[in-house]
Amino acid sequence: MNDSFSVKDKVYALSGGTGTLGGSIAHYLVNEGAKVILLGRSPDKLLAKKEQLNLISKDSTYTFVVDVLNEGALCEVREKIAKNFNKLNGLINLAGGNIPGATLTNEQSIFDITISDTQRVLDINLYGTVVPTIVLGDIMVSQGHGSIINISSMASKQAISRVLGYSMAKAGVDTFTRWMANEMASKFTDKIRVNAIAPGFFIGNQNRKLLTNENDTYTSRGKKIIANTPMARFGNASELNGMVHYLLSDASSFVTGSIFNVDGGFSSFSGV
Repeated sequence: MNDSFSVKDKVYALSGGTGTLGGSIAHYLVNEGAKVILLGRSPDKLLAKKEQLNLISKDSTYTFVVDVLNEGALCEVREKIAKNFNKLNGLINLAGGNIPGATLTNEQSIFDITISDTQRVLDINLYGTVVPTIVLGDIMVSQGHGSIINISSMASKQAISRVLGYSMAKAGVDTFTRWMANEMASKFTDKIRVNAIAPGFFIGNQNRKLLTNENDTYTSRGKKIIANTPMARFGNASELNGMVHYLLSDASSFVTGSIFNVDGGFSSFSGV
């Protein structure tokens, strides 16, 4: 492999690395010879994922129990990363998702939404990206290089019914990605890059019941999504890994402030 694509011996921090997409990315990076630092609130989930990844490569994975919305706690993690690793080559902000009170049913309207749950969804998806980027990005400024990947969504680009809070948060992630890319390149160095990936529809634990029935057939929502996806299928978590690899590696050294769709053509389809 061309050295510009190599991630071997580099150190990457992942929030949300115990989920479906984040777990797949963590496995991929360890297989490629990288070291991963998993950030999360659940000690049990972090330990289980660490044990899985260390079976691939011993001492490849490190964990910190931390809430990515807690700036003070993240600052402590930043100091430990700087001391123990002396570098942070990349950050992937995967923490996010939705909760029932912020997701409308088919029978509900906007006036049935739970405002407090909607605010929580905004916090974890938007500020759960903003806070770690600002706190851990400071390491990258000190060392003079790094790549940050945020996770956007199809919901940031068009009005997808039932998920107002999630949609607003991911639209904010897009804006923050572009803003932070400009800030890093214009005020610090062009070797710190900030991009985002907008996944299409991948089935995970959070959305499984929305998209599939217990007999593995599609729900009405699942059928609508497939009907508007030219590839006529949901994505496999592993299909994000190539884009992640590219954006983390030096092969994308002139790429910043961009949002990349990985969606089976969903965003390009007009429906006619």
